[in-house]
Amino acid sequence: MEDSLSFDDFLRVDIRLGTIVDVKPFPEARKPALKLWIDFGEVIGIKKSSAQITAHYGPDNLTGRQVVAVVNFPPRQIGPFMSEVLVLGFPDSRGEVVLIAPDRKLQNGVRLF
Repeated sequence: MEDSLSFDDFLRVDIRLGTIVDVKPFPEARKPALKLWIDFGEVIGIKKSSAQITAHYGPDNLTGRQVVAVVNFPPRQIGPFMSEVLVLGFPDSRGEVVLIAPDRKLQNGVRLF
């Protein structure tokens, strides 16, 4: 387990729900990845993310899917692509990412609490 943090520390991490609206291959990435465009609703808008999720996901099964992401990390340059949010998931038994999402459709942009 990591070091303890306060509830105020947790509140500083802005974790939101969004819907993937576009997916493109990312052949320039060092590790297999996809470029995602995620709609977080009116307030946040559409943000981009580079995600190493190709073991379980491809462009054909991601568009329209809701995902959870940290939206307040600083943008990060990944090769020629600027990643603006960090999509969240858990590792499977081989260490490959399995995305997390709610068990029912919710409004884009809602915050985790």
